[in-house]
Amino acid sequence: MARRSAALPRGVGQAHPFFAERADNAEIWDVEGRRWIDFCAGIAVVNTGHRHPKVMAAAREQLDKFTHTCFQVMAYESYVELCERLNAAAPGNTPKKSFLVNSGAEAVENAVKIARAATGRSGVIAFGGGFHGRTMFGMALTGKVAPYKIKFGPFPGEIFHVPFPDALHGVSEDESIASIERVFKYSIEASRVAAILIEPVQGEGGYLPAPLGFLQRLRTLCDAHGILLIADEVQTGIGRCGKLFATEHYGIEPDIITLAKGLGGGMTVSAVVGKAAVMDAADPGGLGSTYAGNPVAVASALAVLDVVEEEKLCERSMLIGEQMRARFTSMQARFTSMAEVRGLGAMTAVEFCRNGDPHQPAADIATALKDEAARRGLLLLMCGNYGNVLRVMVPLTLSDAVLEEGMDIIEASLEAISA
Repeated sequence: MARRSAALPRGVGQAHPFFAERADNAEIWDVEGRRWIDFCAGIAVVNTGHRHPKVMAAAREQLDKFTHTCFQVMAYESYVELCERLNAAAPGNTPKKSFLVNSGAEAVENAVKIARAATGRSGVIAFGGGFHGRTMFGMALTGKVAPYKIKFGPFPGEIFHVPFPDALHGVSEDESIASIERVFKYSIEASRVAAILIEPVQGEGGYLPAPLGFLQRLRTLCDAHGILLIADEVQTGIGRCGKLFATEHYGIEPDIITLAKGLGGGMTVSAVVGKAAVMDAADPGGLGSTYAGNPVAVASALAVLDVVEEEKLCERSMLIGEQMRARFTSMQARFTSMAEVRGLGAMTAVEFCRNGDPHQPAADIATALKDEAARRGLLLLMCGNYGNVLRVMVPLTLSDAVLEEGMDIIEASLEAISA
């Protein structure tokens, strides 16, 4: 840690002061030999577990062939195959096209570029509490100031934020839709809005699922005004929410979808998937990146899609989520600090409050839980607009025994900090 402090800027955070030596499925061993149960999955990245044998084998095989050509210089078939598979799997019957980039933020920025090219418009509407990356445009789209925006402005213009539906805190679907209409009235006319960008389940905003009918209302609103609907599935995609794409739960077809995190099984790859006519709006050379669609990462991603299908990880995700939320709900009867248990698929959260009042967010309780769980060998992360939400991001391949062991540690930790 002393070397880290001397070598890295203090802006690079670290949730736990430990260093990994090796990992397997849902467990990590640090450099001192201590075992950790991983309920973070690299922030919802290793949905297929650390070092899944099939993903590792695919990466090794590609390493023996070539590691880089730049796809725009010398193409390779695996890139095309991955795009074909994403096109075929994406929600809706409209023909799709895809391309690959490197990170979630890069996918989001390219999605907005395409939306602007396809519509000839400039405005973008996003949601308070949403997280869309740490690039300048990603930060501008992100609806959370601390810690992401502090000291970094000014940000790109023509971005407008509206409240995300949150029944616990009194924000209804009607209020959220009305806020969009107010943007059209007071800030920018609907005919200049290129896209509305939304996470089906907010990640950094508190693992908050959009109400089931809300995305359908957004789809209707977008269609009425010629606005494109972008689903940011960087965190919700690749089985995390019980479907390959979380938007499958909502019965809508987004115009553009962004993917990253779970797609590469630990390798760096992201994708933009969308309706073919929309995706073709950019001129040749307008899209791409030197490292985009790295061959080793693409091989890993193809293996990830195989594993998700063969091991029925979407079904497993739903089962894991039900088990976790059942345990948390039983705990809620004992601990008045648990304001709400929520989630979709394995994407599960607990919001903490003081005195049983959800309007008194208790970040200190959430932090104390994280620290106590770490002392007992469990890695957890927090999120939420007030830092008071436990988010659980288990690998979808973890065993029932390890899942229960981790849940037991959470319950014991709550008992310890509540004593």
